[in-house]
Amino acid sequence: MRFVARVVSMIFLVFAVIAGLVDAIQSVAAEQPILTPLMEAWSSNSPDTLALLEGLFQTHLPAWAWDPGALWVLAQPAIAVFLVVSLIFYLAGHRRTKPAGRFAA
Repeated sequence: MRFVARVVSMIFLVFAVIAGLVDAIQSVAAEQPILTPLMEAWSSNSPDTLALLEGLFQTHLPAWAWDPGALWVLAQPAIAVFLVVSLIFYLAGHRRTKPAGRFAA
């Protein structure tokens, strides 16, 4: 299970780097900082999956889960969302080291 969490974390980290590179290129071209919202990036790359996600939210979850909840997350910069998700999966797959104290075996 830790291996799967680490792999998913790495995949989201790659997505974050790609989103950061796209934003950096756009920022240099526009000569001002540009951060692409996740909804804009997702709808330009795969609008069908975004519509599928909206349908799943509306059929299986309460209405407040989509409108203020998911839409708020989708309005955030894509790089930030991907970094947070990557961090969550990294922490889920992280192995804690045992302290090397007096009673360590």
